[in-house]
Amino acid sequence: MSDAVSDALPTSKHLRMLTRYKAWANEIIFSMVASLPYEEAIRPRQTPFGNMVHTLNHVYVIDAVFQAHMLGREHGYTARNTPDHPPLDELRNAVRILDAWYVDFSAALTADELERTVHFEFIGGGHGAMTCQEMIFHVVNHGSYHRGFVSDMLYQAGITPKATDLTVFIRDVVRTH
Repeated sequence: MSDAVSDALPTSKHLRMLTRYKAWANEIIFSMVASLPYEEAIRPRQTPFGNMVHTLNHVYVIDAVFQAHMLGREHGYTARNTPDHPPLDELRNAVRILDAWYVDFSAALTADELERTVHFEFIGGGHGAMTCQEMIFHVVNHGSYHRGFVSDMLYQAGITPKATDLTVFIRDVVRTH
């Protein structure tokens, strides 16, 4: 990796904060979706994953895939999402567990482990190689991207989403603890 790229990546301190941010933002988005009538959360919409819950399921699948890559085990997925999604409360619990794993995993990583390169096969085909640090940064960024889709669907359902921006997390959580 070039020095310019490695210098731009988060430090382990930043990764710990980002995984905590991810868990915090997920909890907010799941709370908002859970406050809707379930029919509204699964209502078909003009979005790549069809509805709010299936979009959140996609994020979970990708988080689980990258967890498996870092642990050096098979993930068992053949697509970037499952054909169906679990009930919202079951998915929310699974996401909480996986978010806690990412928080704990990032907190335990040494500098050498952050830079450990993991080789893997992309679900869609092709070889990949990323460091653990890059993988964690990816899952945080990927989740933010798709929470944006869910926020748009919340607007479509007549709900103004609560802010899940990193700046709000830093203001309300990091700076207050």
